[in-house]
Amino acid sequence: MRKPFLFAALAILVGALIWLIGRNPPDLDMLRGHIVDLHAWRMERPLLVAVLFFAAYVAVTALSLPLAAWMTIAGGALFGFGTGLLIVSFASTIGATLAFLAARYLLRDWVHERFGSRLDTVDAGIERDGPFYLFTLRLIPVVPFFAVNLLMGLTPIRAWIFYVVSQIGMLAGTAVYVNAGTQLAGLDSLSGILSAPILLSFALLGIFPWIAKFALGLVRRRRAYAGWSRPARYDRNLIVIGAGAAGLVSAYIAAAVKAKVTLVEAHRMGGDCLNYGCVPSKALIRSAKLAHQMRHADHYGLSATAPGFSFRKVFERIHAVIAAIEPHDSVERYEGLGVEVLQGHAKLIDPWTVEITGEDGATQRLTTRSVILATGAAPFVPPLPGLEKVGHLTSDTLWEEMVRRDAAPRRLVVVGGGPIGCELAQSFARLGSEVTQIEMLPRILIREDVEVSDLVRASMEADGVTVLTGHKATSLGKTGKTKWIEVEADGETRRIEFDDILVAVGRAARLKGYGLEELGIPTGRVIETNEYLETLYPNIYAAGDVAGPFQFTHTAGHQAWFAAVNALFGTFKRFKADYRVIPWATFTDPEVARVGLNEAEAREKGIAVEITRYGLDDLDRAIADGSARGFVKVLTPPGKDRILGVTIAGEHAGDLLAEFVFAMKHGLGLGKILGTIHTYPTLAEANKFAAGEWRKAHVNERALGLLERFHSWRRG
Repeated sequence: MRKPFLFAALAILVGALIWLIGRNPPDLDMLRGHIVDLHAWRMERPLLVAVLFFAAYVAVTALSLPLAAWMTIAGGALFGFGTGLLIVSFASTIGATLAFLAARYLLRDWVHERFGSRLDTVDAGIERDGPFYLFTLRLIPVVPFFAVNLLMGLTPIRAWIFYVVSQIGMLAGTAVYVNAGTQLAGLDSLSGILSAPILLSFALLGIFPWIAKFALGLVRRRRAYAGWSRPARYDRNLIVIGAGAAGLVSAYIAAAVKAKVTLVEAHRMGGDCLNYGCVPSKALIRSAKLAHQMRHADHYGLSATAPGFSFRKVFERIHAVIAAIEPHDSVERYEGLGVEVLQGHAKLIDPWTVEITGEDGATQRLTTRSVILATGAAPFVPPLPGLEKVGHLTSDTLWEEMVRRDAAPRRLVVVGGGPIGCELAQSFARLGSEVTQIEMLPRILIREDVEVSDLVRASMEADGVTVLTGHKATSLGKTGKTKWIEVEADGETRRIEFDDILVAVGRAARLKGYGLEELGIPTGRVIETNEYLETLYPNIYAAGDVAGPFQFTHTAGHQAWFAAVNALFGTFKRFKADYRVIPWATFTDPEVARVGLNEAEAREKGIAVEITRYGLDDLDRAIADGSARGFVKVLTPPGKDRILGVTIAGEHAGDLLAEFVFAMKHGLGLGKILGTIHTYPTLAEANKFAAGEWRKAHVNERALGLLERFHSWRRG
């Protein structure tokens, strides 16, 4: 509570001083009169006058009063150029730093609480290039220095850096005004100080750091390309390697702006999402859910029945779904859009040359201005002893294997408790398999809040899944025809028998075989890129799973826009990839969807939040649908309706999340959601009721008491 009072008191003081100055604004005649008086005093006590002038200048600058220019001129008139410049330079920098620190202490927390994630990009830019930006602003004296002082106080730039850069950056402008003060008798107006030639000189000074930065960028580029020979001309504007979500969007954008683009795919158009991930898994989940609903039809007043079905036909339907969606990602469609599509394996030969090996073994080389690597990811298979001996399935190989079978695996072990493992474990259990899920971490869905993990686990166990958390797989083997896996927990080992094992512990970026090592492009878990998605070579970009930091189809498409636009137009304007509002969903039953912070992350990062929770067991439509379980949980700053994060667990959570994603993206608070009409009865009303819970928690009881008395008075 101390900061608001201090800020108010300081604002009143500064406002009063500015009002007093405005009543009798300084002019050159007034300054000359004061200089005559001060000059006589200075001759008697030079040190005292210098100290008092220094202190007064510090106070004027620290309080952001409109007197700094006048005092700088006075410094030159009183002390001469050398001494005046020394006094004014240090006094102005110390005063500016005090104003900077005051803004940081009084306003920074409030501003960041008010605008939150919308300032993340600004903060990141200041942390990276803050001294450069500050130096540029200090070189141009027409920029209000008091505004620079206050605004920089709201950023993460360090105080000592602010001081040093300000000391150096303001020196040129200070020298001009101090020198003008030494010629005070000949001055007609302040406007004469900043004549057109001087203003032009300062403008050139301000531009110089940008020219230097551009030159350094060119030097870095030349250094990156050292040893490589750039082609005299290019066959293509862009070559995209990989036809998954990121590659398809990149190629689409390039064709839309009439660039000559080649898309190279070594396997199937549509990538992992269409062929092995999102599409087939959701088709499987739908069939499994229907089987579950048939078993529990009595819940809806119908006769419960064991579903009779052909396991093979379930997977034939999945392949039919893939086939129905395939035209959206087909070679024919993209060639119709103007994209050249080549089937084969692409490898970088140099930063501008791509070698493509076709299915028949024939090779061709194409030169291109830019390349986008969109090679995706593949299931990660841990080096478990005995795994190759017993054989295993992954989320890639599962679909082709199961379509050949007449029955579901009798005993299925799923290794991994992440989204893929949970979705598939629950689906196979609902289709009749005896499923054991093994997760070495303390709980499944470890990135979600504990109550989310517990809710999903309880649902999976109700479907018959044996969930073993805190169990580490150590080895696999065969005894006769019986396959087994050994797991360790709390120092004890147990053996679990199975017919099939599905390894779903995550996905690893595809990095090998594309020439990255030969070109020296740094890779770790993913290809290393900067904020523009550029690799070591500024004309080679990466997007999608191979670039990270998220492995979602929608983020791959999101990154593709930045990669494609930067690849085609980055010479003129580049765009930084924006990860501020990234949603995701896990399609278990109940579904789990999230955007922004969750409770666990807020706690780990020490971010103060207020948690608003609305239970779906209270929602009319959920009750009518027989899906009255789960919740909507919203995180906001204490006392504010700005949305920091949302977690939804329940029926159609992924669809319900979209409203919150939109609100966060455009800075809309819970009040806006509460004021929006939602159709009754729908599940979407849960979002409005969650906003209503926040509003109820912030009712002013004193105001309600006054209203009660008012209405009592109206009744007579």
